[in-house]
Amino acid sequence: MTVVEPFGLSVWDEALEADIRSGLAAVEEGLLEATKSDVPFITDAARHLVDAGGKRFRPLLVMLGAQFGDPHAPGVVPAAVVVELTHLATLYHDDVMDEADVRRGVPSTNARWGNSVAVLTGDFLFSRASHLLADLGPEAVRVQAEAFERLVTGQIMETVGPRGGHDPLDHYMEVVAGKSSSLVAVSGRFGGMMSGADDSVVRTLSTFGERIGAAFQLADDILDIASDSHESGKTPGTDLREGISTLPVLHVRRWYQQSGGSASAEDRRLVELLDSDLTDDVRHAEALELMRRHPAMDLARRDTLDLARQARALLEPLPDNPAKYALAGLCDAVVHRTG
Repeated sequence: MTVVEPFGLSVWDEALEADIRSGLAAVEEGLLEATKSDVPFITDAARHLVDAGGKRFRPLLVMLGAQFGDPHAPGVVPAAVVVELTHLATLYHDDVMDEADVRRGVPSTNARWGNSVAVLTGDFLFSRASHLLADLGPEAVRVQAEAFERLVTGQIMETVGPRGGHDPLDHYMEVVAGKSSSLVAVSGRFGGMMSGADDSVVRTLSTFGERIGAAFQLADDILDIASDSHESGKTPGTDLREGISTLPVLHVRRWYQQSGGSASAEDRRLVELLDSDLTDDVRHAEALELMRRHPAMDLARRDTLDLARQARALLEPLPDNPAKYALAGLCDAVVHRTG
């Protein structure tokens, strides 16, 4: 068994390992080419997060999905570059909205150059992704456009919050489906599509991407609270500070509501903090500590594991090959990662 970095996926087949390594290396070259501009400053800003690294989760899923057809088909690597460029572009915009200072262990683009440059650089990356996408054919353009609509819709839903009478947890999972799962689903789908896999396989890979993408985001929610900056490359409790109600926070609130008048003093204090301005460092640190030892964290981990199990079960109809088993291993890697 070998481990394929940067995501840490265990691979048992030498040929598959070689294909993934060469494919991801080609994706890195494609990212550098796609982020190159005649204006040196734009190149520096566009490559800021590329150079900072990352898990390359979405390109990895493209590469694994392509194993069910011709993994060396000409559209596979460009499709992987497209999904990663799109993802990177959303990070530039997310950091502006969240006022984040750190991303992938380095100063965020907005912290280094300001919000305007960060937003415009994200737009530049979207344009480069679209340019590559045009060469992959009208069906690929349609698939990406639908996913991008879902992604933006999810971001808007998160921004405006649940409508009256809508369960906040259900609303949050709809946000996750749009913001996170949509592009991961496209990654699996593109891998199958570009490699010429059977339509049934392409559909399975897309649905698998939906589930594993949601599990990936919920694992991020947990890491935002449970990890330190050295492990995650981000400032712990960023979502807490910004007042974003992620899965653990929503479980805290539900726990508190269901406890009625029997809530503990710690629970009451935590909810009080969650309702306050957590840009204050002292209150933020206290809220983070109370969150880390609250039973809501175990509930969030349970939900994440459930989604990973659902994703694994979806793989059953796929042809038996090393990529199928690697995808099953990916389910474990997603939920048990530390960064």
